[in-house]
Amino acid sequence: MATIVTPETLLRWHRRLIAQKHDGSRKRDPGRPRTAAAIERLVVQMAQENRQWGYRRIQGALANLGHTAAASTIADILRRNGIEPAPERSRKPSWKEFLTQHWELIVAADFFTVEVWMTRRVEIGGISLAANGLWMSQIARNLTDYEGGLLRGKRYLIHDRDPLFTQTFLHTLQDGGVQSVRLPPRSPNLNAHAERFVRSIRESCLDRLILFGESSLRKAIQDFLLHYKYAA
Repeated sequence: MATIVTPETLLRWHRRLIAQKHDGSRKRDPGRPRTAAAIERLVVQMAQENRQWGYRRIQGALANLGHTAAASTIADILRRNGIEPAPERSRKPSWKEFLTQHWELIVAADFFTVEVWMTRRVEIGGISLAANGLWMSQIARNLTDYEGGLLRGKRYLIHDRDPLFTQTFLHTLQDGGVQSVRLPPRSPNLNAHAERFVRSIRESCLDRLILFGESSLRKAIQDFLLHYKYAA
């Protein structure tokens, strides 16, 4: 026999025989029957609709309906369904319970948006083959002209630190009641509307065309301004 199996195999067989001899599983009763599904649903409903009810209170309500269930059974049912004990449940009311209790004290608010067509006004102050201080002085007089100057009635002009904004230009604006607001160095975001338009007209128009002379440039700019006015 020793040449056929190892000692470990003999010991395993021996333990198995002893285990079979003392196995009484076939003689056991099926045990306590599982709680009826209808009672389990009733326990869950009571706990959800009455958040302050504990195990004993639910047990009493079941008894009033003719059902018997131990408190430990009710605890197991609530645990299986992810329902917290009464003290925790009562501290966390549902939205339905909260609204029902405070309905007369609540006001609701929200935002909404509506798409509409808008117009935007952009004017080109001037076009020059060689912009200089003299030309800028004339632009300042045009902008503050009493009859139809763009800056007439305005109080501020935001601009960068380009040298073309000369002292003569700024004095002319000041005489017309317009105050200069000069931006800090390298801060295009502080003049975002103007910077955005310059980028738009370059990317969407001027960089896509071959312009033959000043009249061609003026025509392209005029058409783009008309488009930009209504393309909100």
